[in-house]
Amino acid sequence: MTKGNETKITDELYAYMLAHNPPLDPVQRELVETTYARLPEQAGMQSAEEQGPLLAFLVRLTGARHIVEVGTFTGFSALSMAQALPADGRLIACDISEEWTAYGREAWEKAGVADRIELRIAPALDTLRAMPAEPHIDLAYLDADKGNYIPYWEELVPRMRQGGLIVTDNVLFHGGVTDPHATGGAAAIKEFNEHVAADSRMDSVLLTVSDGLTLSRRR
Repeated sequence: MTKGNETKITDELYAYMLAHNPPLDPVQRELVETTYARLPEQAGMQSAEEQGPLLAFLVRLTGARHIVEVGTFTGFSALSMAQALPADGRLIACDISEEWTAYGREAWEKAGVADRIELRIAPALDTLRAMPAEPHIDLAYLDADKGNYIPYWEELVPRMRQGGLIVTDNVLFHGGVTDPHATGGAAAIKEFNEHVAADSRMDSVLLTVSDGLTLSRRR
């Protein structure tokens, strides 16, 4: 097996990458910093800084008008996607925490996109199963509890329109997917990655963005 390149992502190179991507706006920056300040033990659950501009780019690229997010935490990814939606676009955000999503609600109001986001506090599988069964979702972002990734996937895929995009985070699970004795979240992600690779309904690519990101397009 040969590798295409040997580039190592040093702190300096990471900073260079951020400097050459769209910068976070003041509301996004404040939300990121607030999350780390007030929830230091959970802040690693927040999507990486570079994923905000990427998600916004994908919303615009696909022309998405109907987005579903599974796992919202403090709302950075939902904010980034909602800002890229047209004024009549809608994002359904699925989470179970009133406490964590309260930070997102405040940021969405400050950014003027609260009217584009519908937060549903309930188990995400219940929320997904209550949605119309026909294909209607343009883009979905999956970043929630790893043990339920496959059930979430199976609820989302039939509801994706042709050409619709599922973006799945943490598919490298801090490198744990290469451990033959993986347990817990790493084992769940390994199983999920095999499931996605074998799904003939979707075209998928796994990328080394942040903790691993899979882009899957509905055929």
